[in-house]
Amino acid sequence: MAAFRGSSASASRRPSPAGKAELETARVVVPFEDNRLLTQLLGEYDSHLALIEDRLGIDAHAHGNVVILTGPAAACDIARNVLERLYARIRKGETVGAGDIDGLIRHARTEGSETDGQAQIATRRKVVKARTPTQSDYMRAIQKKDLVFGVGPAGTGKTYIAVAFAAHCLERGLVERIILSRPAVEAGERLGFLPGDMRDKVDPYLRPLYDALYDVLPPEKVERDIETGVIEVAPLAFMRGRTLSNAFVILDEAQNTTSMQMKMFLTRIGEGSKMIVTGDPSQVDLPFGTKSGLVEAVELLAGVDDISIINFMAGDIVRRDLVAKIVDAYEKPK
Repeated sequence: MAAFRGSSASASRRPSPAGKAELETARVVVPFEDNRLLTQLLGEYDSHLALIEDRLGIDAHAHGNVVILTGPAAACDIARNVLERLYARIRKGETVGAGDIDGLIRHARTEGSETDGQAQIATRRKVVKARTPTQSDYMRAIQKKDLVFGVGPAGTGKTYIAVAFAAHCLERGLVERIILSRPAVEAGERLGFLPGDMRDKVDPYLRPLYDALYDVLPPEKVERDIETGVIEVAPLAFMRGRTLSNAFVILDEAQNTTSMQMKMFLTRIGEGSKMIVTGDPSQVDLPFGTKSGLVEAVELLAGVDDISIINFMAGDIVRRDLVAKIVDAYEKPK
C-alpha cells in the first residue's frame, strides 16, 4: 500500500494551465483496484506523482488505494486520465517512466482530456510511444506517405523515430532493407586528418544512426544485418547513381546537403520504398553563402501529394528540459 504524501505548495500558488475554465478548483479521487501495482504507478518515493504535480500545477497524493488530486479542474481531469492510462499499461505488464508521463500530459494538453491520439511504433525490442503531438503527427505521416520531411531542432526525436519505424517495417517484411545516410560535412574539422580508411573516417558522422538501431533492435540482429547488407549505413556520396527499391531510406542531418545533393538523393527513391529526410535548418555547416538543400526542398515540395513535411518546434524537445532552454536562448532575437 502506498504511503500518504502531500505537497508542500498549495494549488493556488502553482501556475495554472491556460484557459479561464481551468481556474475552477476541483478535488478528484481516483481509485485503483490492485494495491500491488500502485508502487509502479506512483514511482519511487512517489516520483511520478511529483512529476504530474509539477507539469500540471496541482496537488496529488496517494492514500490507500486512491490518488487524490486537487487544483484547477481541467488539470485534475488530465491528471486522472494520465494516471488511469498508466495503470492500464502496468496491468498489461509494461514498464512506465517519466517519459511516458510527459508524453501523455503533452498529448492531453493539446487534445483536451483525451490521450487516444498518442501514436506508437512497436519493434521486437521495445515500443516507442510518441511524447508530443508533433511526434504523433510524424509517426502517422511516415505510415501514410512515401516521402516525409522531419524538420526542427535537436532533441525532438526526428531521427530516432524514423529509425524505429524503419526497424518496425523491416521486422514485418514491409521492406527488404534499411538504408541510413548522412552527408559527411565537417563542423570545423577535416575528414582527411582523421586516421584510418574511408569507413573509419565517416563512421563518427554515422554514429547517431548506429546508436538508434541498437536501441530498437537486438544487437546481434543489427550486426548480422549490417554484415549481410540488409542494413546499410553509408555517407550521402555513396547514393549517387543508385535506385533504392523496397527499402526504408533515411537521410539524417539533411540541412548539410547542397541543392544538387538533395535532388540527387530524393530521386533515388524506387518502387516499394519509403524515404525520410530529417534535419535542423538552424545548424547548417555548409560554406558561407551555400543554400541548404533541405531548406530549398521544403520550399519546393510543400503541398505536393504523397509528401508530408512535419515541423518540430522547441516545445517538442524531449531530450531534457535543459536542451529546450538552450534552444530557446539561441532563438531569441539578438
